[in-house]
Amino acid sequence: MYQTDFPKTFPQDFLWGGATAANQIEGAFDIDGKGLTTAEVVKKATDRKTFTMSSVTKDSIQAAIADPGVANYPKRRGIDFYHHYEEDIKLFSEMGFKAFRLSIAWARIFPTGLEETPNEKGLAFYDKVFATCKKYNIEPVVTISHYEMPLELTLKYNGWASREVIQHFTRYTKVLFERYRGIVKYWMTFNEINAASMGFVGTGAIDAELSEKEMLNLRYQALHHQFIASALAVKQLHQLDSNAKIGCMLARMQTYPATPDPADVRAAQANDQFNLFFTDVQVRGQYPNFMNRFFKEHEITLDFAPEDTTILAEGKVDYLSFSYYMSTISSAKDTTDQALGNFALGRPNPYLATSDWGWQIDPIGLRIALNEMWDRYQVPLFIVENGLGALDELTSDGKIHDDYRINYLRKHIEQMKLAIGDGVELMGYTTWGPIDLISASTSEMSKRYGFIYVDQDDEGNGTLKRIRKDSFYWYQQVIASNGENL
Repeated sequence: MYQTDFPKTFPQDFLWGGATAANQIEGAFDIDGKGLTTAEVVKKATDRKTFTMSSVTKDSIQAAIADPGVANYPKRRGIDFYHHYEEDIKLFSEMGFKAFRLSIAWARIFPTGLEETPNEKGLAFYDKVFATCKKYNIEPVVTISHYEMPLELTLKYNGWASREVIQHFTRYTKVLFERYRGIVKYWMTFNEINAASMGFVGTGAIDAELSEKEMLNLRYQALHHQFIASALAVKQLHQLDSNAKIGCMLARMQTYPATPDPADVRAAQANDQFNLFFTDVQVRGQYPNFMNRFFKEHEITLDFAPEDTTILAEGKVDYLSFSYYMSTISSAKDTTDQALGNFALGRPNPYLATSDWGWQIDPIGLRIALNEMWDRYQVPLFIVENGLGALDELTSDGKIHDDYRINYLRKHIEQMKLAIGDGVELMGYTTWGPIDLISASTSEMSKRYGFIYVDQDDEGNGTLKRIRKDSFYWYQQVIASNGENL
């Protein structure tokens, strides 16, 4: 219907909150029957610019298995959310959270991934977490697979490279959907599913020693199996809990042409299409035609079962969630001058400032991304990661004055509000991460995102005391005013 006005505020039911991942916060990696995960065998980086998540080999896994400690593998210790969850969720409630995005560690429920029946102690932990969320009227938003899977599935099948893993995943999702029917309303299948194109971090498949051709084929085959598993989980949830919603999750990489040169514009378009290929499959239910050229030119041949076309078509997600941290520039010309980012590389943008880690800060890019994805898909959008990793300093009086984080988030929220005025249907906003946690890419603690400081250093030293930062009180006001008081 034609209207002469437009929304000027956030919806009344907007889901304000924060987002985490099990392997970055929980710790307690070897208690209550939990098995070892792929995230817990990735060694910490030697410096903050080294991305270690995709350089795993058979030998490095065996070395990790032989090392029972946490010193080299900080994701095993996290921030001990396993024993601090009540305190942490209470702090989230104090900020006014409407939603808390968390993931479930598959290996807590099925320690090897091969069991026929779940580990009750693992389920009991999440029972308590969800009960605590309910106590404070916080909606849990649950990621089923967030950069981890039971390590045994890698050792036995080479992770998602094997179609056999699908049946183990659907056994896992069935247990979750039945156990938490009426408790969890919002689910998402795979975190940043485009990470599959980066190898082990997203697929649990060891491919670092393959030829480039073999590596690409394995990664896209593994991705296809994830697409099928996701579609089956969508159908499963719709049958088991008609009131729940399930979405996909993308690492959104907004890109611009380096110049008005049509060749650069085409390069940006191609990169943008590739980024949205993943959501095309999950939202539209089929592979986009433009990928035919990519597969042909890279000699990729997928094992595509006859039933897969129907499975994808019947397993379309209810909403599209995504992370947004930065934008990049695309050029038709080769360049060695690259900007760092959330596993994305591109040319640096001279118009943008950068974070302590070299990530380009682009709030307007978020509005652009929201509009482009809304125009393309016309399904509800949900920003489930956005934040600033920084070197926070604890003052002598025990305070953290993080105005830089407040400014970053303020500018992004302003652009979200403008996008809503543009007509975008936006469900919510969960910042990454509401409490300091172990870095996904480097396993360091120094890269802090939280509104809540955790007293722990990169070596694991500290009291684990939780301390409210200045941004804690700022976000509290943002939520209380439904985004009006920034």
